[in-house]
Amino acid sequence: MAKGFMPRGGGGANMQQLMRQAQKMQADMAAAQEKLAQSEYEATAGGGAVRAVVTGKKLLSVLEIKPEAADPEDVEMLQDMVIAAVNEALQKAEADSNEAMGKLTGGMNMPGLF
Repeated sequence: MAKGFMPRGGGGANMQQLMRQAQKMQADMAAAQEKLAQSEYEATAGGGAVRAVVTGKKLLSVLEIKPEAADPEDVEMLQDMVIAAVNEALQKAEADSNEAMGKLTGGMNMPGLF
């Protein structure tokens, strides 16, 4: 082995410190995920004709459509407004999740972690 390759003395202490840091990060991430899960994200489309709310778990929880948006002659526009509102709310949830987790991981790429 190359000289100086193995740490002398405090190697175990460094490993314990690393483990404590990892456990703290794991606890912080669990708390952040719980907070995100309880969050709601709202978006509207069509000047407020369609309102969508999604949870931090990225599930649609509220969909409101004003009666004037339901034109039987133009169902496609209503469908487009619903899709736009839901997608925007989901994007807000995703952005918030990425920001919260990015703060905890320091921007490290940790696929599958959240």
